[in-house]
Amino acid sequence: MSKYLATFYSHFGAITYYKAIEKQGISAKLMPVPRKVSSSCGTCVCYEHSGMLDIDGCELECIYRDDGGALVCVVEK
Repeated sequence: MSKYLATFYSHFGAITYYKAIEKQGISAKLMPVPRKVSSSCGTCVCYEHSGMLDIDGCELECIYRDDGGALVCVVEK
């Protein structure tokens, strides 16, 4: 299972994404975006899953995979 961090263009997008993956039974948390990652709204969603989750309608900016402390962008909108 990999760790992912999703960034968004708006707080509304972050909350929408968070609620959508929680409904799928995936544990997630809303948190401030780490300084090493830039984000338009400053809020990100962190979660662990076997694959990244790209959910429509969430104003997604980027999904990063945590590779041992290094964040690698795997989806960019």
